[in-house]
Amino acid sequence: MGKGKKEEEEVEAVPQPSWHAMTVEATLKEMQLKEDLPSSGLSKEEADQRLEQFGPNKMTEGKKKTLLERIWDQVANLLVLLLVIIAVVAAFAAVAASARDDPQGVLTNCIQVGLIAMVITVNTIIGVVQEGSAEKAAEALKGMLSADALVLREGKEVQIPSVEVVPGDIIILGTGDKVPADCRFTSVSNIACGEAALTGESVPIDKTTDAIEVEGNPEQTPLGDRHNMAFSATLVAQGSGRAIVVATGDNTQIGTINALVSTVEEKKTNVLEQIDHISKILAALILTASTCTFLVAFFLNRKDYDAFDAVLVALVCAVGMIPEGLEAIVTMTYAWAVSNMASHNAIIRALPAVETLGSVTVICSDKTGTLTQNKMSVVAFVTSNAHYRVDVNATDRVNTNFVRDDSYLAERADHQANKSAGAVVADGPNSAVPRRGRAEASNHMAIENLENPAPSAHGDAGGEDADYPFANGDSPSFEFIKGGLIAGVLCSHCVLGTDGGREGEIGNPTEISILRAAYMAGIDVEGIKEKNSIVAEVPFSSAYKFMSTVHEPIPEIDGPGLEDSWVVYVKGAPDRMLALCNTQMKGGVIGEVEEVRKTKWTEQIATLSSHGLRVLALCKAIIPKSEVSAGDQLGPEFINERPQKEWLSMVGLCAIQDPPRPECIDAITEAHGAGVRVAMITGDHKDTAIAIGSTLGLVDEKYPSGITGPELDAMNEEELMEAVQKYNIFARSSPENKLQIVKALQAQKEISSMTGDGVNDAPSLKQADMGVAMGLEGTDVAREASDMILADDNFATIVYAVREGRVVWDNLRKVLLVNTPINNAQGMSVLFGLLFGLGQPLNAIQILYSNLICAVTLGFVTAIEPAEEGIMELPPRRVGKRLIGRYLLLRILLGTATLITMVCLSVLWVEKVVSDDLQVKQSIAFNTLDLCAISICLSARFAYNSSLHPRLLTGNKGCWYSVALVIILQIMITYIPKLNDLIFSMAPMTGAMWGISIVGMVITFIVMEVEKAVRRYLKAKGSDTDDRELDGFDRGDTRTSHMHLPANAHKLGTAELRS
Repeated sequence: MGKGKKEEEEVEAVPQPSWHAMTVEATLKEMQLKEDLPSSGLSKEEADQRLEQFGPNKMTEGKKKTLLERIWDQVANLLVLLLVIIAVVAAFAAVAASARDDPQGVLTNCIQVGLIAMVITVNTIIGVVQEGSAEKAAEALKGMLSADALVLREGKEVQIPSVEVVPGDIIILGTGDKVPADCRFTSVSNIACGEAALTGESVPIDKTTDAIEVEGNPEQTPLGDRHNMAFSATLVAQGSGRAIVVATGDNTQIGTINALVSTVEEKKTNVLEQIDHISKILAALILTASTCTFLVAFFLNRKDYDAFDAVLVALVCAVGMIPEGLEAIVTMTYAWAVSNMASHNAIIRALPAVETLGSVTVICSDKTGTLTQNKMSVVAFVTSNAHYRVDVNATDRVNTNFVRDDSYLAERADHQANKSAGAVVADGPNSAVPRRGRAEASNHMAIENLENPAPSAHGDAGGEDADYPFANGDSPSFEFIKGGLIAGVLCSHCVLGTDGGREGEIGNPTEISILRAAYMAGIDVEGIKEKNSIVAEVPFSSAYKFMSTVHEPIPEIDGPGLEDSWVVYVKGAPDRMLALCNTQMKGGVIGEVEEVRKTKWTEQIATLSSHGLRVLALCKAIIPKSEVSAGDQLGPEFINERPQKEWLSMVGLCAIQDPPRPECIDAITEAHGAGVRVAMITGDHKDTAIAIGSTLGLVDEKYPSGITGPELDAMNEEELMEAVQKYNIFARSSPENKLQIVKALQAQKEISSMTGDGVNDAPSLKQADMGVAMGLEGTDVAREASDMILADDNFATIVYAVREGRVVWDNLRKVLLVNTPINNAQGMSVLFGLLFGLGQPLNAIQILYSNLICAVTLGFVTAIEPAEEGIMELPPRRVGKRLIGRYLLLRILLGTATLITMVCLSVLWVEKVVSDDLQVKQSIAFNTLDLCAISICLSARFAYNSSLHPRLLTGNKGCWYSVALVIILQIMITYIPKLNDLIFSMAPMTGAMWGISIVGMVITFIVMEVEKAVRRYLKAKGSDTDDRELDGFDRGDTRTSHMHLPANAHKLGTAELRS
């Protein structure tokens, strides 16, 4: 199932020393290089010798199929072989007809040969065009590599092709250069490399030359922390430097990923395997029916057929039963679904992947940008006595986006209820501890020291006016919001994006969130910043975790009488700010000052942190103008080393989060209703992940908590398999964890979908049954390694695609219900016509026409049928389930028998009532068959619901166009001179003959509808009439169960995913 993956071949790469843990001198010694290499470089002889030893600096390419091999794959099956044999015999028949001066026979057999050749050619072209996308992931990786490199050879700087770079070369790097190989820096000058695609770190990494001291295994050092190394395919963001090449080609970090994704695997899903299986069964049936037809023609109709003629009529039976259009209609079904999904932002890269979607049992999704909006937003503003909920999905710029709701985030999350304030912060997004693979905490205003102050410090007694300044449930005034957020607006150099969005924004997303909240409340952010420019400032530093600006007072906010004063705004880590406060703004109202209640603020900070929210404190103070002059460059001591240490007024706390996409909540509910589990994998902190997961519906009684990447790393295989079934939230996860999770799920027979965006996500995308890459934020490598690309990076799009995958499976069953009876009836009508002495009811040209035009046209109606009601209320399809189950087989046999009966009865009627002429009989047989096929099609549109309903007239415009086309073509073929008698060997139809054909059409429709009524009754009694359970028709789940990671998977690094 899924990708039809082969067992991974454990290919061991050349062991590499831990270069980052070695000094430059030790590196030179290990590589057996001279000590003056950094200043002289390799000689030409040394470079040539090393090129011979290590090979060119390029990644190994997987074996590609030639065009002839691709063509052979399409034609190497039994049905095509039978068609070729029939075409050869028809060619001989044309020659024989020419010898006996039979122009009709020559024309008929030549047309037959031409139509068969066209069928084979069209099907082959369709198959070849759709094949080959799996190879492109490796090509995308190669496209990331540098074309040229500047190296030091024999003391001179030389530009050479990057494929000629060898271990031991001295590489000279400058701003904008692509690094051509993995290398160890020997000298640096303010150099930093952008390694986001490889490590997930969005900020360029500053580089040094010092060896990295490591406790334990040096290889466990995340790539992002190897700051004395530069890696192949990364980019120099600034500065310059020189480095020794230590690994090239497949031995580089990017080469490791290439080895994991470059193997070209055969992607053959359940449906394609079953089409092959069905073809083999049909081939056996066709040979049996053709043999019987030959025997009946030769022995029971000896006066009309000699041996050669008996062979020809047997081949007509074979032509009728071979589903020439089946592969084309299957491809059309896939292509239609792909087109539909593309219009909804789901881009399918390989047609068979569509079918896999219908079997998905677990969707593993990234958090940021997929489940969330990728837009940091203020979700709550907390004052001394109130909580204001902020509508992050609002589109109107009004003050009513803020609503006082004192129950919102008023209590700690359950799992943090009994911890100290400091312990709560340490577990969440405000922690100052860097995540794995990161040099610093992702929150640059992280909390380092939040502990409850002594009870005696600042009394917390005193009453509060519960409705001050606004009652619970009311929206605050515009003036209140402006006064509350003005510190976050003016104390900032960030630039808000267009219309409050991300496009064009500049600055830290956490700080921008305050600007966005103010903007959506109706505040003219840019206007107020221009009007109230900065007089002096303390620039932000992660050392003291705050920023402060000095401004002229704003009378409508600060009040009158402050002409000789400056207003100081401070924004920063809440623990730092709270320690500097001696007062607070009562209820958040500017000018209403009261003594600060630190214990309450501390608990508010801990409470917000427990819900996975980032917290920023906004403070304010008034100072005399004599203390600061315009343009002063102030240091942190201006804020935290004043004579009166506690001198600020706390205005409020901004609780910040990347909020969930609102449509994802409904999408996850729909997925759960469809029996599809949703798991969230993120590099973010556990509290944040659980908070988002709770909002989305991923955390419940069955999956009450989450687990972290380090915890997964410490588990054995059994514990890991248990963990992936126990938790929906995977926090602080790395790309290697993603691969572990996929393998653990697959080991338990789950069909997994995995999302990813970085280069190091490519192996997990390849491993997953359904790899999903991001279209907006993703890398080319991730996109090429995936089966589906989200053009909008939206989780809801995945659920839509799962729904369409189920529709494809249902529609393929409907296609088989239409095409198979038509094909069977064409061939078997010939056999039964001869058996009952009715002659040959259908000729080869009529049969080929029905196969190519009628069957494909009517089959396409069911191929594009929209989803039936309730499709997302059913569980995922079982792995190993065959398209044709017991009940579908019975329906196909019933349809076949009905068509044969109607054709034979119509021929019998016309022979007895109208004429015994063969062309007359073939005319009514041909039209009866195709009109009855329309009835099969109309009934098959709905698997259970009755077609005797107005729904038959709506929902599928293609239905009535197809029916009209078939009827018009039947009339044209029947009455156009030369076309009817010379090519199709038919006579014009009388009104009575049309009446008999229409009666047969009605009977066929009624028979198929009665069968559906019986199935509805049986389903109500508990029978598996959906063919959903595994039975003797099915092969079961044959996938192997193991959790062995591919060789070198550990080299993906332990750097956690972006938050």
